[in-house]
Amino acid sequence: MSPLISRLAIVAAGLPIVLGSAYLGGWFLFALVAVGGLIALHELYRLARPLRPLVLAGYGGALAAFLGAEVSGAEWMLAGFLLTFVLSFVFAAVSETRQSTTVAIAATILGAAWIGLGLGHLLLIRELDTYGRLALITLLLTVFVTDTFAYIGGRVAGRHKMSPVVSPGKTWEGFVVGAVAGVLTTFVALYKEAIFDDTWRALALGAVIVAAATLGDLFESLVKRDLGTKDTGRLLLGHGGVLDRIDSLLFAAPAAYFTILALGQS
Repeated sequence: MSPLISRLAIVAAGLPIVLGSAYLGGWFLFALVAVGGLIALHELYRLARPLRPLVLAGYGGALAAFLGAEVSGAEWMLAGFLLTFVLSFVFAAVSETRQSTTVAIAATILGAAWIGLGLGHLLLIRELDTYGRLALITLLLTVFVTDTFAYIGGRVAGRHKMSPVVSPGKTWEGFVVGAVAGVLTTFVALYKEAIFDDTWRALALGAVIVAAATLGDLFESLVKRDLGTKDTGRLLLGHGGVLDRIDSLLFAAPAAYFTILALGQS
């Protein structure tokens, strides 16, 4: 199966599940976030095995962050994540490893923060008063459209490398195509809705999501390069691993959440 066909197959199968969970919200969305988050965290810790992350501490902290976000909001999401420190100390105290304890704990906390807090903001967005469902679906569609059009634009017209060292496959032409498509997606989704009072706010939110999604993608590329791998897994065929698929969301979700709050919706 060609990479393009496998990508289309995964999108056709996965996108309805993701959007359906976002529409239903509640424990349906929590279950999807929890399963996807734990798989992504497993992929990261597997690649970072030489650093000896304390995987059970990371899993526990991420799950606690998801549960806190679903049940009680941002404060309890942060409280749940902080459990990672306690569990890391406990497991580091009883484990026997030649790796530096500081390095092992740092790798553990990186995963729990990056994936646990990143995906936790999807749950926070869904719980926003009145427009949480619309805001979350808009975020998901914007990130999906941005990634897709950036990929297509790069394949068709890519000439100038965006970051040759971090991610040689990304081009400025692809970024521009993806950015325009992403901002337009947010604008079309929100311009007739009362989530914001002014049109410019919808455009601003779209620009923030696009910028954060791009940085999230580049950040994962930097981590993968440092760990000496191209993809985090093969579970999603042409898309690589789950972490490869959600990397943009891990930055875009927090950025979107705080931008919505800053622009007036709470």
